[in-house]
Amino acid sequence: MMKKLSFIILIGFLVFGCKQEKKNTVMAQQEETADQLSASVRHHEWVSLEREDGSVLKAFLVFPERKDNADAVIVIHENRGLNDWARSFADSLAAQGFLVIAPDLISNTVEGVERTTDFENSDKAREALYNLDPDGVTRDLDRVFQHVRGLPSSTGTVSVMGFCWGGSQTFRYATNNKELERALVFYGTAPEDKSVLQTIQCPVYGFYGGDDNRVNATIPETKEAMEKYGKVYETVIYEGAGHAFMRRGAEETSGPNKEAHVAAWKSLLEKLQ
Repeated sequence: MMKKLSFIILIGFLVFGCKQEKKNTVMAQQEETADQLSASVRHHEWVSLEREDGSVLKAFLVFPERKDNADAVIVIHENRGLNDWARSFADSLAAQGFLVIAPDLISNTVEGVERTTDFENSDKAREALYNLDPDGVTRDLDRVFQHVRGLPSSTGTVSVMGFCWGGSQTFRYATNNKELERALVFYGTAPEDKSVLQTIQCPVYGFYGGDDNRVNATIPETKEAMEKYGKVYETVIYEGAGHAFMRRGAEETSGPNKEAHVAAWKSLLEKLQ
């Protein structure tokens, strides 16, 4: 009986130790992300764009280091809001020569909360995000599009990309803005009403994890509709990777999510050229 009890206690310690090690690794990665933002040589600034109701949409803008004008990319965050990882991604993309703007779409949507990082926790941020009016999101993205396209350092060419919830918003925004150069959807779904896909004027590129059945189950119907309307929709599925592999792969040192993260970065840059 004592041997059995000792074995159970040992297993408990091992499980706890593994979980604690994973937690410590994630925390270390988050600290590293914050440090990378602080150490970046690129110019960062917060942009304030006024909405019709008088509230202010905040957006994180990153300028690349180059002598000529740059193509612009709008980066739409996950359902966690515009956190440090999303801003770090924007900075990394700017390091590749792009003018990058990442709107905080839940900024000033809850009284007294100016930015995502001001929410009490990520659950509160998600709650605010899922209460957003879809048409209001489109108007916010239009403001961001017009702002970044009109900057003196912009070529006037603007693409949009996003992750998870932001991937779905990327697909939806492509149906609302005929002036986009391209849309890059990371593990997001197309609008439920497939008839709106006929309004898309730019190519859509989809990046998906092989173990993300919730999202991937929607791909065949989307492909069928895009083909029906004569639209470009190219997809890649990274086997073994899960949902949010771009963020998770940045936090992990090896495995399918890391491999998908690296491969998708390469493909993303090729698509943006």
